Amino acid sequence: MDSQPCTLLVVDDDEAIVVELQEFLESCGYRCVGCTSSLDALRRFHEDLDIGILLCDLHMPELDGIALVQEIERQSASRAFEAIIFTGQAEPRDVIEAMRAGVADYYQKPIDPEHVLRAVRRLEERLQQRRHDNVELALLNSKLRTLAESIDELYHDINKRRRGPVDHSPQPLEFQGVQPPFDKLSPRQLEVAKLVGKGMTNYQTACELGLTENTVKLYVSQILRLTHMHNRTQLALAMAPPARRPQMAH
Repeated sequence: MDSQPCTLLVVDDDEAIVVELQEFLESCGYRCVGCTSSLDALRRFHEDLDIGILLCDLHMPELDGIALVQEIERQSASRAFEAIIFTGQAEPRDVIEAMRAGVADYYQKPIDPEHVLRAVRRLEERLQQRRHDNVELALLNSKLRTLAESIDELYHDINKRRRGPVDHSPQPLEFQGVQPPFDKLSPRQLEVAKLVGKGMTNYQTACELGLTENTVKLYVSQILRLTHMHNRTQLALAMAPPARRPQMAH
């Protein structure tokens, strides 16, 4: 994990509190960005990607501390950060709302810098773990995508080999005169489609053609995709012999 301390964003409409906290935390090895406006803090957070921990007052003009945390979360959902809120007037409902917003710690003014420092160090460890987990998750997702692409390519190659080379010789009589959209099907796919048209189940089709039931399901899915049909009922109606189709009244 990273050994470099993360950057802290300190926000309070009381400039004296910002300066005091900023000086103390910088003396402990942290880089701090100080703001006296919640809207300015929102802008600085987006501009400085090194900011990982937000320390802000609850009661501020424009956006209060909870609203600021929620807005950062809404605009930067994929970016990990932690938040600490402090206030001179602690109401139970404010604490509950802050925790629901994802605030990690809540401190009463006057602020004890040592308590804040311990909280920052604890949250920094948690933040680094979250970032590490996000990197690991991104790598796993990348591997899964690569694996899925490889499976698709393998599946495509298997189908090509099953179909064999393109045969330009005359088709067997049973496959001549096939009308669209069934002319897009391979001979094996057409066999399956015809059996579906006769009302056979996947199991019956598998027994008839010497295939597994799962292979038949796969063929049916391919057929529906190639013919742009929605389900096997529509396929069965389309494949049914003309005598079985309902006649239009004259």
